[in-house]
Amino acid sequence: MNTPLFIAKRYLFSKKSVNAINIISGISTLGVLVGSAALIIILSVFNGFEMLILNMYSAFTPEMRIEPAQGKSFVPDSLLDRTLKSDPRVLHYTEILQEKVLLRYGQNQYIAVLKGEAPNSMQSAISDSLINEGEYKLKDENTDYAVVGAGVQAYLGVSLERDDLLLSVYSPRKNAVNSINPAEEFNVRTIMPVGVVVAQPQFDNVVIVPISFAREVLGEYEKISAIEIDLKPGVDQSSFKKELTRLVGNDFLVKDRAQQNPTLYKVLNSEKWAIFFILTFVLIIAIFNIIGSLTMLVIDKKKDIAVLKSLGAGYSFIKNIFFAEGMFISLFGCIIGMSLGLAFCILQRRFGLIKMEGAELVTSVFPVEIKVLDFALVFLTVTLISLIASFVSSRLSVKGEEQLS
Repeated sequence: MNTPLFIAKRYLFSKKSVNAINIISGISTLGVLVGSAALIIILSVFNGFEMLILNMYSAFTPEMRIEPAQGKSFVPDSLLDRTLKSDPRVLHYTEILQEKVLLRYGQNQYIAVLKGEAPNSMQSAISDSLINEGEYKLKDENTDYAVVGAGVQAYLGVSLERDDLLLSVYSPRKNAVNSINPAEEFNVRTIMPVGVVVAQPQFDNVVIVPISFAREVLGEYEKISAIEIDLKPGVDQSSFKKELTRLVGNDFLVKDRAQQNPTLYKVLNSEKWAIFFILTFVLIIAIFNIIGSLTMLVIDKKKDIAVLKSLGAGYSFIKNIFFAEGMFISLFGCIIGMSLGLAFCILQRRFGLIKMEGAELVTSVFPVEIKVLDFALVFLTVTLISLIASFVSSRLSVKGEEQLS
C-alpha cells in the first residue's frame, strides 16, 4: 500500500477542523472544474465550426485533388487513370482544366476562372443544392452550356432568360505574334449560361464548362490542371492520401480539403489555439490556488504531522502526502469538469440549447463536434500544471511548517 497516497485520499474527503479550509479546497476544485469544462466546450465548438465549414465546402471542393508540384498543368498518366478506375474506394474522379480568362457579356467584361470538367463528373451529381438559379447542365447532345458563379453573374449582369445573348470567353492564343488586329491574338468562343452556382466567395468568379470547350478556348488539347477525386463513404482519407502520394511521386501534390483552402483552416486553427491558451492561463491561476489550500491544510493537520514524525516519518514522506493531496484536488476537479463539458456538448448537439442569432446563418445553433484527442489534451494540460503546482505548494507548505516547529 502507498501510505502517503492513502492518507492524502482520507484528507481529501475528511472534514477539517476549520471550515475555511473546506471552502478554500472547494474553490480550488471548482476552479479546475470550470476551467476544464470550458476548455472541452470551447474546443468542441471550434471543432463544430470546422466541420460545418468543411461540409459547406464539400459540395464544391473534392475530397482529394492531384496537382503538379511545379507549373500549372501536366499530361495525365495512363497508369494513374487505370488505378483510379479500378480502386474500389473511389466514388468519382474527373480531369480538370482551369485557367483565367476574359469574359464578355453584352457591353460588360470580367476576369474569371474557367473550369473545364467532364459533363458527367462528380460535381454534376452533387451541385444541385448550390444552384441558385437555372440548372446544372454542361452539355446537351452537341450543345455546350456554362454554369457561372454568383460573382460573375453580378458583375456581368447575366440573364438566364435571354437566349439571344451568349457569354463570350477570351483566352490568349499560344505562340501568337503581334498583329494589327488584336482580336487575332485571342481564342474566342461563345457559350450559353444556364445556371448560377452559389458556394463560397472564393468560387464566385468561376465559370464551369465542359472540358472539351475549355480545351478549345485555352488551346490546350493534351494537358490538364488537376484531377479531382471523391471517395466512397467510410473510406479512411488519410491512408488513401498516403497511398496516392506514394503512387504519383514527388512531381505531384495530393491535397485534401484543408490543404485546398489553407488560409481558411489556418485562421480557424489559430483562433482555436489562441482561445485554448487564454483559457489555459485562467486554468493555471485556478490550479495555483492549491498553494493556499495546502498551506491551510498543513496548519490544520499539525497534530497528525507530529504523530507521523513521532512514528519515524520524515519530511519527504509528509511532503508526498500533501503533493498527492494537491494532485487529487486538481484531477478530481478535472475529471468532473470534463464530464460536465461532455454532457453539455451532447445536450447541445442533440437539443441545440444555445442558439446563434442571425437569420442568414447556415445553422441556428452553435455546432459541436466531440473529439477524444481534445479530452486527452485537456487532461494532460491539467496534469502537467497540477504536477508543478502540487510540487511547489507541498514543498513550500511543509517547509513553512518545518520552520515553525
